[in-house]
Amino acid sequence: MFRETSIALLMALISLVSIRVVSGFSPTFTAASPMILSKVDHLVYATPDLSAGVARIESLVGVRATPGGQHPGAGTRNALVALGPASYLEIIGPDPDQPKPTTPRRFGIDDLKAPRLVTWAAKGSNLEQLVRDAARNGVILGDVGSGGRRRPDGVTLAWRFTNPGTMLADGLVPFFIDWGSSPHPASSAATGASLIDLRAEHPEAERVQTMLRKLGIDLLVSQGPKAQLVATIESPKGRVELRD
Repeated sequence: MFRETSIALLMALISLVSIRVVSGFSPTFTAASPMILSKVDHLVYATPDLSAGVARIESLVGVRATPGGQHPGAGTRNALVALGPASYLEIIGPDPDQPKPTTPRRFGIDDLKAPRLVTWAAKGSNLEQLVRDAARNGVILGDVGSGGRRRPDGVTLAWRFTNPGTMLADGLVPFFIDWGSSPHPASSAATGASLIDLRAEHPEAERVQTMLRKLGIDLLVSQGPKAQLVATIESPKGRVELRD
């Protein structure tokens, strides 16, 4: 009986080790729930210099971002890497072909010294109702606005969003975006990477977690010395953790 039990335990251990080797999981890796990954529209990677931001992402994940386009009047432009069929990484920085805007560029770009993952956008619809419901629960998302840009191939994209400048909980609470009838940017972005985990850290983790729950978002927030998003990306260079 003892021998049979020992053999069974040994086989279970071998099976566990094999699963980890084949899947590439480390003992400390915990995958995000499919629900949170399905909520992610895009991650915002802001940079004081777009070319430098694109080069850094390429060096990390082995994918060269596709040029996105200008944000007229905002003084920015972007480049994109698809992270799935309907999610992507937006690298956004100052646009040298536009005059400096009269108001600060979004996402604190004017004050950045180096590229970093600053916030994220969640998929949304019926945004006015979403904002009202959130306000009733004590989460102020800001006004609903609209934006647009022209891709290098001439296709015009249009979207509606809750105010990205609100930056609740240092950007860990997302803004919401609705692409309407526009093609999703991930469909024309550089491929080769995929988002497999998204989590966050914050000195007031429970407060931030409560805000997210009120929005129906199950992003895991752990206690940490500073506010930061942590995205785990499967890429041609292996599994990469992007946070700064």
